Amino acid sequence: MPRSAWVFPALAVMLFASSEILGVTFTPTAGGLVIAAVLLVILFGTVFAAVHHAEVIAERIGEPYGTLLLTLAVTIIEVALIATIMLGDKAVPALARDTVFAVVMIVCNGLVGVCILTGGLRFREQDVRVTGTNVYLSVLIVFATITLVMPNYTLSTPGPLYSELQLGFVSVVTIILYAVFLYTQTVLHRDYFVIDDGSGDDGAGQMPNRMLTLSVVLLMVSLLAVVLLAKKFSLVVDAGIALVGAPEALAGVLVALLILLPESVAAISAARHNDLQKSINLALGSSLATIGLTIPAVAVAAYIMDKPLELGLSAQKMILLGMTFLLSMLTFGTGRTNILFGMIHIVVFAIYIFMVFVP
Repeated sequence: MPRSAWVFPALAVMLFASSEILGVTFTPTAGGLVIAAVLLVILFGTVFAAVHHAEVIAERIGEPYGTLLLTLAVTIIEVALIATIMLGDKAVPALARDTVFAVVMIVCNGLVGVCILTGGLRFREQDVRVTGTNVYLSVLIVFATITLVMPNYTLSTPGPLYSELQLGFVSVVTIILYAVFLYTQTVLHRDYFVIDDGSGDDGAGQMPNRMLTLSVVLLMVSLLAVVLLAKKFSLVVDAGIALVGAPEALAGVLVALLILLPESVAAISAARHNDLQKSINLALGSSLATIGLTIPAVAVAAYIMDKPLELGLSAQKMILLGMTFLLSMLTFGTGRTNILFGMIHIVVFAIYIFMVFVP
């Protein structure tokens, strides 16, 4: 086990305890910037540590449970960050929408594009299971439509908002559909999400029980540490956006980048080792978990705290979302990918980032 896998979670807990005791603030001063930099380093390290332990456990339990566990661990981190920032002292009702949309765009365009381009440059073409990707995309299209598009066209409340009854219904529906997807992925049709390499091995390893137990404990500690530091991270994000005068939507992009960075490293590494199917499982699985779990969790928090929750996208972003889904269906429709598909996805991602700053 690398030292960073236990050092960063320990540092995160110590930083949180010391900041609470000493009342450390994150202000745009020289001292505040140093503290903010230390916080970001420790927080990134702790997120990587959490994903490392999730991967260690995943090696023991095999595929597709491994990628599912990694996705759920990242989703817990995401929910903690979104809920903490959105429900903080400064109301940010659109953060959940901006973060979920950013995750979909980063994953389905940026990450997928880099994985396909990386694998294509090394292996010319790579294979994916069409049945598995169709399942991912079908559920993802429904999730994105009912959570990010339909709030603009309901009559019960004005603006991009659901009424409490509508939000509760949509939350229950997304949870049920995500549960059925998990049953399909892990029990009913596991073969849809794993490419058989002829070895007959699903990736499960024979890890010592002591190492497995240690990884489980450290995974819990890492996730708890990230949750504890989420409030501090929100202060850094607010101060940074105010300092450079960036648009508020950038907060959602920063949260999405933080939580997706470790998972992205794992997905790109799988593509470089000619396992594009695992890359797609990680990428599209994180998008599904983001909407299927994050939206209901944030909806419950918003209801308890009596905070508004804006979900509907602007017309410009809905066009980008529709183009992303159409492109994804064409990319994975044949079961084989090449560098051109990867470059197209990267171009769409670049358009999305540019439109954040120049809407």
